[in-house]
Order: sequence, then C-alpha cells, then structure tokens
Amino acid sequence: MEIDLIAMPGWQILCIVGVLLIILEMLTPAMFFLNLALACFVIAFFSLYTSNLSILAIIWVVASLVCLLFFRPLMVRKNKKEIPETGMGRYIGAKAKVLEEITPDGGVVSVFDERWNARSLDSGTIAVGTRVKIEKYEDLVLYVRKDD
Repeated sequence: MEIDLIAMPGWQILCIVGVLLIILEMLTPAMFFLNLALACFVIAFFSLYTSNLSILAIIWVVASLVCLLFFRPLMVRKNKKEIPETGMGRYIGAKAKVLEEITPDGGVVSVFDERWNARSLDSGTIAVGTRVKIEKYEDLVLYVRKDD
C-alpha cells in the first residue's frame, strides 16, 4: 500500500509531522520538540480554514515561540523531580545529643543514631546529655549550638 503525500490534505501531513515530533521528544526528553509538535497541531487546525503557506508559516512560528516561552518552563518545572537531600546537608537544622563534652575545639554528638565529631559555635562548653542543634558543617565536623 502506497501513501501519496501529495494527495493528502495539509492538515493530515501536519498531524503526521506533529506525531513524529512527539516521538522525537520521547527519544530526547528536552521538552523542546513537544512544543514544536503542539505548534504543528495548531497550524493543522488553521490549515482547515486557509491554504496560504505564508500565513500558516507565521502562525507556526508564533505558536512555536508561545509554546517555547510559556509552556516549556511550566513543563520543565513540573517534571523536575524533587532531589532527596543526601550527604551532610541533611544534618543542618537537625537535633543531636551530646555524647562527649563539646568545646570550640571538639566533642562528639549523636544524630540519627550516628556518632559525629562536633564543635561548639558558642565559645562555651556544652555538657554531656544536652540537646543541641546542628548549624553547619565543615569537612566531617558538625558545628552545634545549644537547643533552646
């Protein structure tokens, strides 16, 4: 069975191009070709009312720009997955319990059932058993303050 593209109405060709662009988007998920596909479907609709290629080209350019400028940022933001916080950053703001007396020079805390070297951000000493809040970290040392 042969397909005669010349005998096909313009809107059908545009819909085929739109579907091919959607397939291309699935192969390269950059949220770029989907916008062009949407523009193809828009001009497929307008091609039912006019066959002037200049007008259809202008509509396609405008529809592509609108999709790229307005829809792409929305789609990218919606599809961006929340990255779970891992590593040392998850300790910031967490509460810990002092296992060994903490001074500005050192000590040990327990956070998430793990032992960590810690230093006091205040110039004082924090006693064993005190609840502290982790404020920052450098290398593998947690910097803490007494929890109010």
